[in-house]
Amino acid sequence: MTLLETDRPTLDLEDIVESAAAALEGAPTLEIIRWAVATFGDRICLTSSMSDAALIHLVSKVKPGIDVLFVDTGYHFAETIGTRDAVEAVYPVNVINVTPSRTVEEQEAALGPRLFGRNPDLCCHLRKVEPLGRALEGYMAWFSGIRRDETASRRDRRVVEWDRKRGMVKVNPILGWTQEDMDNYIEDNGVLVNPLHYDGYPSIGCAPCTRPVAPGEDPRSGRWAGLGKTECGIHL
Repeated sequence: MTLLETDRPTLDLEDIVESAAAALEGAPTLEIIRWAVATFGDRICLTSSMSDAALIHLVSKVKPGIDVLFVDTGYHFAETIGTRDAVEAVYPVNVINVTPSRTVEEQEAALGPRLFGRNPDLCCHLRKVEPLGRALEGYMAWFSGIRRDETASRRDRRVVEWDRKRGMVKVNPILGWTQEDMDNYIEDNGVLVNPLHYDGYPSIGCAPCTRPVAPGEDPRSGRWAGLGKTECGIHL
């Protein structure tokens, strides 16, 4: 039984968000995760881009068997797909491969080739945002691995927030982590990491829209380079 099942049936999820966001700001990561699991039970999932398995490692310690949604855009690096397969084999989680409504070939037939270069916002919407939205419909809440230090648009985010676009709760347990925190956790716990990180890709997206980053560059400068874009739209 979850905390939601013991509370009054008409309790508004937005009320839960407001009280939890205030109470859990600055709380230890595992405390945030335990609250979310106790509150939502099997109605919470985790999303992962398979850049690393740090959040998967953390959440699976509290809720083994949790659903992990991976959006397979059809444009991923082979290393990303390999990381997904390794995560499925190593961690006690249920990896769910989420795919767009059209294959890459079908999209190109309908909208022309290289949509990612001509209209990256539309491409991200069709191949990431829309499929994930469909996959999240069966849940009340989801865990995200965003951090405040990644982009300016994430600096004012909260550890628990109302995902108005999807009408559900979003939980960001590592929101306050720095890159040093992440690196230390990965090293201390032997967490699986996408091998592209060791080849100059600190932030990994789809292969056509991601380039290596030179030392000293912003870690996310390799994403949609030259296109004036910093977010795919999932976290907006």
